[in-house]
Amino acid sequence: MILVTGATGTIGRLLVRRLPAERTTAFVRDQAKAEGLRHVVGDFDYPASLREAMTGVERLFLNAGGAVPTTGEQPMVRQQIAAIDAAVEAGVRHVVKLSVWHARVGGKLAEGAHGVIEDYLKESGLAWTILQPNGFMQNFSTGTAVATENGNFLGAYGDARVSYIDCDDIAASAAAVLTGDIDPGQTFVLTGPEALTHNEIAAKLSTVVGRDIRYVDLPPAEFAARLTAAGAPEPFAADVAALFADVASGRLSPVTQDVETLTSRPPTTFDTFLHRHSPAIRAAWAN
Repeated sequence: MILVTGATGTIGRLLVRRLPAERTTAFVRDQAKAEGLRHVVGDFDYPASLREAMTGVERLFLNAGGAVPTTGEQPMVRQQIAAIDAAVEAGVRHVVKLSVWHARVGGKLAEGAHGVIEDYLKESGLAWTILQPNGFMQNFSTGTAVATENGNFLGAYGDARVSYIDCDDIAASAAAVLTGDIDPGQTFVLTGPEALTHNEIAAKLSTVVGRDIRYVDLPPAEFAARLTAAGAPEPFAADVAALFADVASGRLSPVTQDVETLTSRPPTTFDTFLHRHSPAIRAAWAN
């Protein structure tokens, strides 16, 4: 049996569709979002529900939450550690953890939180596989997933390239590990097949949407100020801006072969992604 956490999120929904229905259970907090899936209702903040959900589970897809504006440790650390403990208690054979590229203890926001969780998983005694995807192409499929202003989008990336990945390729990679015979104890960095600048991305969006969309590059401090003005707490905005500045160094520009290694097919290009999702993208960026 495979248990998929985060099953109603962007990646989880795509993953569940790729797994054998008779062997897959979705872990959901809101039953109304299960939409006919075989599921169990639970909450990462209630360890008893995690322990109950793990009964009979052999493989676990671990995906819970993202970075949120908070003081102290990110909630995902507590939540995913509770899931790992429940998996140990239940005798789960293999945990496939969704992380982020460059996860490390001491990193900012999600990078730091996932770094702590990765280390805990490795020390748990469970067989593990870690998937570290680059930024999601889906960030550009709505007008709200990136900072926008006057119909354009903002950032502090400079002219650095980023090898964004389609979430469907992340799901396909996870499905290959969960249903295949991939040797555990490996970390796979998942990227798209090309690295683009944000000016290039803006030009591609413009073609699909049918109007001019520009990428507006800002100094990190000014970008943080824009986020704060939009309602983000100052420390959170500063950390986001610092991560964007790291991207400007080119750290997310490499292209790996790990998607193809796991799925036996090349990852989706940005142009193909835009074509597949063009109606939603046009609607999101219409104004």
